[in-house]
Amino acid sequence: MRLIVLDTETTGLEVSEGHRIIEIGCIELINRQLTGRSFHRYLNPDRAIDAGAAEVHGITLEQLADAPRFSEIAEELQAFLGEAQLIIHNAAFDLGFLNAELARCGVAGETLQQRHVVIDTLHLARQRHPGQRNNLDALCKRYHIDNSQRQLHGALLDAQILADVYLAMTGGQVTLSLEGEAESANASFGTEALSHLKRPEGGQWIVVRPDAEEQSLHERMLADLDKASGGRCLWRALDGAEIVYTK
Repeated sequence: MRLIVLDTETTGLEVSEGHRIIEIGCIELINRQLTGRSFHRYLNPDRAIDAGAAEVHGITLEQLADAPRFSEIAEELQAFLGEAQLIIHNAAFDLGFLNAELARCGVAGETLQQRHVVIDTLHLARQRHPGQRNNLDALCKRYHIDNSQRQLHGALLDAQILADVYLAMTGGQVTLSLEGEAESANASFGTEALSHLKRPEGGQWIVVRPDAEEQSLHERMLADLDKASGGRCLWRALDGAEIVYTK
């Protein structure tokens, strides 16, 4: 599964008043793993930046004098997004600006939310933490994400932080390979936890029951996932089921 975490900075708050995007940042994840690929551009908006917006992101019109217009990067942006699912905090804001920019430069067709599955992490956070503050700084504090570099808002930095927040909210950055390798950003257990998986020459997987040590490692992993996901660990629901993998 390919995910793109996306954020923008703008000249002001209201797209209906002609405000424009001045920075866009995207971070790629594949199968819940950060790939290191990103898309980042500063953009010349051809209009003034509101003083209030400048206080938030610190970007001045003078800094953008030689930056490209959105129309010059629109095709490159759409190629980077591809058919990925989009992860955005307060998605209505960013999508409103992006759709307006695409329409302004003559890109016809469906809106981004019609072409992509969009996951709004603000909506997700409000579901999981009702009645609490759910801005990005509050979520970083809640999920122990380092945001010490975030003195000002920035599209690429905020996308990087949001990627960490999203992974923490939804169970962590975990991959499992049937060849017997495990990687986890949130748990301190190794490949020995998978030693009970054996595959005979015929290619069919069989399941050998875990011993006490392996079961303990399994419980530790589930506890970490359950804590990070706010009690929504899917494996808790599946615990005890017998699964046979076939080639």
